[in-house]
Amino acid sequence: MVTSEPARPAGERTVLLTGAAGGVGTLMRELLPAHGYRLRLLDMVPIEGAPDAVTADLGDRDALRAAVRGCDAVLHLAGISLESTFDKILRANIEGTYNLYEAARLEGVGRIVFASSNHAVGYTAWPAAGEPPVPAGTRHRPDTFYGLSKCFGEDLAQLYWDKHGIETVSVRIGSCFPEPRNVRMLSLWLSPADGARLFDAALTAENVGHAIVFGASANTRGVFDLATARAIGYAPRDDSEAFADKLIAEEGERDASLPEHQHLGGAFITDPPIWPH
Repeated sequence: MVTSEPARPAGERTVLLTGAAGGVGTLMRELLPAHGYRLRLLDMVPIEGAPDAVTADLGDRDALRAAVRGCDAVLHLAGISLESTFDKILRANIEGTYNLYEAARLEGVGRIVFASSNHAVGYTAWPAAGEPPVPAGTRHRPDTFYGLSKCFGEDLAQLYWDKHGIETVSVRIGSCFPEPRNVRMLSLWLSPADGARLFDAALTAENVGHAIVFGASANTRGVFDLATARAIGYAPRDDSEAFADKLIAEEGERDASLPEHQHLGGAFITDPPIWPH
């Protein structure tokens, strides 16, 4: 079932939302204010209807520092979200995330929510029927340079917690779209409303240090263990099963004999989608 009830207000806090023009960023721009957040928007491209948004690249350290100044926290969604060359991933996802953490450190921002990905563990085997779900503590097994950059981001978050006391919740997002787009996504789907609930929990939970959680809804076919997400206060309400009949009629059931269905990374293992820019 997919729900759309408004969430409990969290008390207004200023949060820098990076990647605000992207797919998940656009969804969160619409949903997070109802949770009590004042959003400061940042993206490398202008955001229509948001004249006060910061237009800056993650390589612009001065702009990042100015953007985080005065914020209570950062929700870091910016970067390349598909596979690309190592050089492009290095600049956007690795150096860019480092630049953001340095800006937060210099400006005294103590909480970052980092959009990691299931592709940080993409070579992990898809659990067979009857096996337990994949725990959030699963070791890194990236499936692409993109997944590798998410491993770096998680390790950077751990370093900045241990060395500088900046807390991070690294959210290994499954697939956050208004609806799951294929049968595989029935197991990984994070509804936009549950995404906002999860990010709200990650922004407000106390004493998280560096926590790694999976980002998915309460899917009947789910393969992620959501225990660590629930431990920080996440209470998912949605279930991809509402879309199952339609998708299965179009594609058939997930075929475990296909290479792209044998690992969590799916097609990122066999034929990764390439960043178009």
